[in-house]
Amino acid sequence: MKILVTGAAGFIGSKIALLLARRGDEVRGIDNLNNYYDLRLKLGHLSLLGIEGLTDVEWGREYHSSCFPNFRFTRMRLEDRDALKDLFANEGFDAVVNLAAQAGVRYSIENPWAYMESNMAGFLNLLECCRHYPVRHLLFASSSSVYGLNCKAPFSENDKVDCPVSLYAASKKSNELMAHAYSKLYGLPVTGVRYFTVYGPWGRPDMAPMLFASAISKGEPINVFNYGDMIRDFTYIDDIANGSLMILDKPPVDEECENGVAYRIFNIGCAHPVRLMDFIHEIEAALDTKAQIIMKPMQPGDVKMTCADVSKLEREIGYRPKVSLHEGIGHFIEWFKSDKNPIKY
Repeated sequence: MKILVTGAAGFIGSKIALLLARRGDEVRGIDNLNNYYDLRLKLGHLSLLGIEGLTDVEWGREYHSSCFPNFRFTRMRLEDRDALKDLFANEGFDAVVNLAAQAGVRYSIENPWAYMESNMAGFLNLLECCRHYPVRHLLFASSSSVYGLNCKAPFSENDKVDCPVSLYAASKKSNELMAHAYSKLYGLPVTGVRYFTVYGPWGRPDMAPMLFASAISKGEPINVFNYGDMIRDFTYIDDIANGSLMILDKPPVDEECENGVAYRIFNIGCAHPVRLMDFIHEIEAALDTKAQIIMKPMQPGDVKMTCADVSKLEREIGYRPKVSLHEGIGHFIEWFKSDKNPIKY
């Protein structure tokens, strides 16, 4: 298949693009390479895909992989309607995997406009391109954050998700509604995937695993919110990426979906949530260093618990997470301490 991966320089997007390239699909990756976090990490993601030695990436230029002849990359914004339209017109994609978005729950409180431009306007441009240049399947990233104030555990795709606690969560819920409308109106097969707290090698530096590992290894204190009374469904990156490919390869069929609309939502999580303090203890053990902990109250936009019900994904797609927390943290810390980590120092 010929597949567009947006957000291809990101944590999840680069991993999915790598798996697709390895199995022989023709992959076109795009990313805006913004400065939300250290560009060295994003360029490191691209280097794994054979786009190497870059320091300044030109807008609109096509870069070819040195190790995957079936992978090409272009720096591009979803908000650039004309450039995105030209890309679809010229390439004729079979499928699209949309991982491009302004990430970060807490950052959405400080900079709301970035989320409206990227997550809303950009996603609308993508839907319009999929409408006018039809694809067999659009897979897009939603988030466990859409469950908001939901207190029922585990979180099911059938639960009410009308009480977000951050603009980021609201933008992801909006994406789900927009995608359903386009699927109904134009017969576009669409799957939204609610990812639960993803971690592993090459992870985002604004997420707890990287923040904790960095501070603990330097002997600096870590902030633990809600006084440590938090539960997260930490999910290893390989389980996330492999599950996403399994979903991509099985597009929804209208007669098998609710109301005859070729649209569906899946949770992808580990389904074994752990207490935040237990997660920190795993990092301490892997680093062989005790953390200095500063307990703080809950931050705005945060939730106490995430917990994925993945029974629907297991039943319909055959997904089962394979990597335990102990194993996943071991892999993460091994990478974190190695020279492969471009932001180690």
